[in-house]
Amino acid sequence: MKKKIWTDKTREIVTYLFWGGLTTVVSWGSYWCFSSAIGLLIPENVYWTVTLANILSWLCAMAFAFVMNKRFVFCSRSWAAKVVLPELAKFTAARLATGLLEIAAVPILVRFGLDQTLFGVEGMAAKILVSVIVVALNYVFSKLFIFKG
Repeated sequence: MKKKIWTDKTREIVTYLFWGGLTTVVSWGSYWCFSSAIGLLIPENVYWTVTLANILSWLCAMAFAFVMNKRFVFCSRSWAAKVVLPELAKFTAARLATGLLEIAAVPILVRFGLDQTLFGVEGMAAKILVSVIVVALNYVFSKLFIFKG
């Protein structure tokens, strides 16, 4: 008997990584935009530039991730209020938890020396490290608590 390679679990992991990758692009791209804009407004304060850019990029990524995870990763197709509102509430709570981790961790890591500039953006090394941790936590929350089907 031939073993099936493309299982539901494989599809879920591949689509999570794909949409998670695009969510990361949204997060990093918006971080770059916000960091550049805020840096022009308050050029002498890297800490506040990093913090504000990080918060705004997180909000952009969260909105994108909810729709993509709901529709394409975990295949929760109903947009009826009785389905989407609890999903959105749990998703928001989980993302707030990981978002608070990210919001706190990036500037803390920058302050403690992980302040390398990558791609012309200060603090990007810290942003990348924290993003990897956040992606893993977000998958666990989405899989186990939010989009249970």
